[in-house]
Amino acid sequence: MPELPEVEALKDFLAEHLAGRRVVRVLPLAISVLKTYDPPVTAVEGSEVTAVRRYGKFLDLETGGGLHLVTHLARAGWLQWKDPLPDGMPRPGKGPLALRVALETGEGFDLIEAGTQKRLAVYVVHDPQEVPGIARLGPDPLADAFDESRFAALLKDERRQLKGALRDQSLIAGVGNAYSDEILHAAKMSPFKLAAALTPQETTRLYEALRTTLTEAVARSRGLAAGRLKAEKKSGLRVHGRTGEACPVCGDTIREVSFSDSSLQYCPTCQTGGRPLADRRMSRLLK
Repeated sequence: MPELPEVEALKDFLAEHLAGRRVVRVLPLAISVLKTYDPPVTAVEGSEVTAVRRYGKFLDLETGGGLHLVTHLARAGWLQWKDPLPDGMPRPGKGPLALRVALETGEGFDLIEAGTQKRLAVYVVHDPQEVPGIARLGPDPLADAFDESRFAALLKDERRQLKGALRDQSLIAGVGNAYSDEILHAAKMSPFKLAAALTPQETTRLYEALRTTLTEAVARSRGLAAGRLKAEKKSGLRVHGRTGEACPVCGDTIREVSFSDSSLQYCPTCQTGGRPLADRRMSRLLK
């Protein structure tokens, strides 16, 4: 899933390539992608893109007509820039193509989504706050106002485990499964540790790991073309998606805990005092 660093890089890329250019066609190819119908998605046609913004993992294309084309790429979605766009009309329901946006210059982009779980979402609204997912967002962890005291206040009464708390978009916007693993590894904390149980010193360590991990990931991604962002994300991850490999810090074997629809990775030596975490799903399979 694209998370804050990749969506931030996409925002910068699109701002460079879209700002000041007129949209001539918005073509939905999968009906599941449209989450709003009034105004229709075609209402942005003929308008100039005036700004591109990011809200958590949401991308917002603001147009001179007063409308916003808002996208959430979800778990398996991506944006492909096309220069030029292919000739001809794509066939609805064929392949991963969900929506195409064409510019007057002949360039444009496709929104694609792999797999059968269609969660990629597109909204056309007068105000981004009309999108429920944006209205629920917590603070952006890279915003200047997001200081350590605000972070500590968010976690003070948080009874969930750190992994779940970091992924909650209503608590902190933009962090997902991959970067929550990376942040906890950098902070040397168990993903199962309770957020409210952090000492002041641990809160400081986690805050610094959060800011540093995301800032460095944004820096690695910035300036890259949209098509290279996935590879950059994967190459920069230390533990996430690296089950069975050696931890780059201590050399211990990276372990995994599996859930019904996701998994987390961690280093026992760095994060859990050398103790493997219980993997309930694997335990059931072994019975």
